[in-house]
Amino acid sequence: MNMQQRVDELHKKRQQVELGGGADRLEKQRAQGKLTARERVTCLADPGSFQETGTFAQHRATLFGMEGKEMAADGVITGAASVEGRLIHLASQDFSVAGGSAGEVHCGKIADIMQQSLKTGSPFVFINDSGGARVQEGIDSLSGYGRVFYGNVQLSGSVPQISLICGPCAGGAAYSPALTDFIIQTRQAQMFITGPDVIRQVTHETVTADALGGPDAHMRSSGVVHFVAQDDREAVLICQKLLSFLPSNNMEDPPLLPTDGNVEPDQSLRTVLPEDAKQGYDVREVITRVVDEGDFLEIQSGYSPNLVIGFARVVGRTVGIVASQPSYLAGVLDINSSVKASRFVRFCNAFNIPLVTFVDVPGFLPGVQQEHGGIIRHGAKMLFAYSSATVPKITVILRKAYGGAYLAMCAKDLGADRVFAWPTAEVAVMGAEGAAEIVFRREIHGAQDSAAKRQELIGTYREAFSNPYVAASRRLVDDVIDPADTRRVLAQSLEYLATKRELRPAKKHGLVPL
Repeated sequence: MNMQQRVDELHKKRQQVELGGGADRLEKQRAQGKLTARERVTCLADPGSFQETGTFAQHRATLFGMEGKEMAADGVITGAASVEGRLIHLASQDFSVAGGSAGEVHCGKIADIMQQSLKTGSPFVFINDSGGARVQEGIDSLSGYGRVFYGNVQLSGSVPQISLICGPCAGGAAYSPALTDFIIQTRQAQMFITGPDVIRQVTHETVTADALGGPDAHMRSSGVVHFVAQDDREAVLICQKLLSFLPSNNMEDPPLLPTDGNVEPDQSLRTVLPEDAKQGYDVREVITRVVDEGDFLEIQSGYSPNLVIGFARVVGRTVGIVASQPSYLAGVLDINSSVKASRFVRFCNAFNIPLVTFVDVPGFLPGVQQEHGGIIRHGAKMLFAYSSATVPKITVILRKAYGGAYLAMCAKDLGADRVFAWPTAEVAVMGAEGAAEIVFRREIHGAQDSAAKRQELIGTYREAFSNPYVAASRRLVDDVIDPADTRRVLAQSLEYLATKRELRPAKKHGLVPL
């Protein structure tokens, strides 16, 4: 066989691999509104940038009809590519090949490309579409999953990890996405540990796959996913946008984009807050007015909506935003919002992303359910996350800043580098109504007109503490600012804090109250 014949043979084999499980199975996948594994890679990567590894990899199983059975790329496409000119490493499971089932070689390819991601300091993107473990390979499949999980943990905090759930992700396979930083799930995908059939057999409960592990279930109830996409193409677009905010690894700063540097006052910020302090408003109106071009990538928008988190830029600099949301539950902190914020704060700290916190919090949510659910433990996560973060931390108090919840929203005493307050800020142990009942209890109950006396003393307490100036006099607030100047103040603070360095006691790691 001469060289030309060998080259022809190579092209033929490559074409067979690129067909995955065959043309019929690829068309079936497209008919379901899904892209194929290779089409997802093509959509994600810059044109012509993808370099595949393990193209001709094959399993070595021999039992249960596996001997001699060829599987294109062993059901997963791996390699390196660029996204907007920046290097990433990726794996894309191919459902057309044995249902994307994961065996020894399949998992080995994923684990190996993850190591390449770690060695080169580049993000890892894992596109999941698999029926689960390849049962014909038994313990070898299980061992392969272990390698992937171990790789996820090695990469954690070193390079960003993003999972796209574009099809089934069942059983042990669901734990790899859970170990990554962000999960994007499409409407066509389900993710669960135990499927509906097993649940029905064990508990006699009837549940559909979507109700159990669909995107709505994981966004609204479990909090597992961070973004919901209508289809594969939107999932890829979300992934690309997310990557644009992030550094490639923990040794780099996030990308600094060129801007016109506009920080002109925005008079509309003076009218965002309602006159009635008990009335809610959408804090995203504040966020979009102070960030570049109103561009705010909200994360977990459907989960615990009493707290808003996400990425934006201020004069070209990436920032992580944490904000109370007064339009939902008055912006109180509860178990879910505490966990949501803590995880995000720790990610930002790991990847050198400054934190901007907007505060309008009346306290922690009271109730037996919250206490029994562990609000003390979960609320402590926020205290731990903010206190341990060494990135620049800037806090803006918009209105209410009451009690321990105010501390949890990155008060000065938790290491905030700058704390600014709008003139509407109320910094106090609790609201004036509750405080008056405690401080002036005798006066209220001893008065002839207790209701009138109560209102009078509420006003006295509010005048004394429900403003930013007492906190400012104690240097717990650095400055009281005109709301219109918020963007300018943030931009200047971020510039001055860009070289911040903060040393901490030498130790293996702190013990977050998990």
